[in-house]
Amino acid sequence: MKRRRVLVERETWETAGDMEVNLAVGGVEQQPRRFPYSNWGPWVAVLGVFLALGTGLVIGIPAAILGAEADGDLNTFGNIGVQLATAIGFLMVPMAIAAQRGAETVREILRRLGVQRFKVSTALKWTAAAIGAYLLFAMAYSLLVTVPEQEDIAEGFGPIPVQILLIVFVASISEEICFRGMLFGGLRERLPRFVAALIAGVIFGALHALTGISAVPPLIAFGFLLALLYEKTGSIVPCILLHMLNNSVALLAQ
Repeated sequence: MKRRRVLVERETWETAGDMEVNLAVGGVEQQPRRFPYSNWGPWVAVLGVFLALGTGLVIGIPAAILGAEADGDLNTFGNIGVQLATAIGFLMVPMAIAAQRGAETVREILRRLGVQRFKVSTALKWTAAAIGAYLLFAMAYSLLVTVPEQEDIAEGFGPIPVQILLIVFVASISEEICFRGMLFGGLRERLPRFVAALIAGVIFGALHALTGISAVPPLIAFGFLLALLYEKTGSIVPCILLHMLNNSVALLAQ
């Protein structure tokens, strides 16, 4: 009797396993519950960044046309419109990819992109470590290589409240969704932690080259540390907060 019971339980577990395999083969996307939460893979993640950039450029065309001045520069309306268009691209494409890969609700889309609950004590510890590592790198870079310089884009957004809104809040949230939630998450599915973080950091830093080439290495380091912070805390929310802090300091410095 005991042997028959063991056989029945074994057959039940094997049947359950077969059902999971059949579901996966049948095209039902499995929902990852542990880090990384993404399920789109490295190539879609990298392609998604460039698709997000392209989407932002297309959406920003009307603002660029209407805001163009005689000397070719953009007026305040044009700068704000282009910045918002870029942020929309950084938000729309990752969310669309998550939805296409099986996330059926906004909550599930955001969850796949790293908007998760986190332990405050863990976040504080790793955020402090990230700040310390970044400051050490920035000081060494300034002493041994050059002082990083970036173009002051804040003045182009007009009043200070608008500058704060776009640079501190909009840019931080949209870039973390795109570069950490979508890009690093997708890379991390197949690549080791530090390799995925470095690739994500390089792409993040390189895309800021137009604002100042000398600032690219520190931005690569910053992106690398943000990726590690994401994995250590299991949420991009601490990354968003640290990104906001960094952009606030940069805005005050300008």
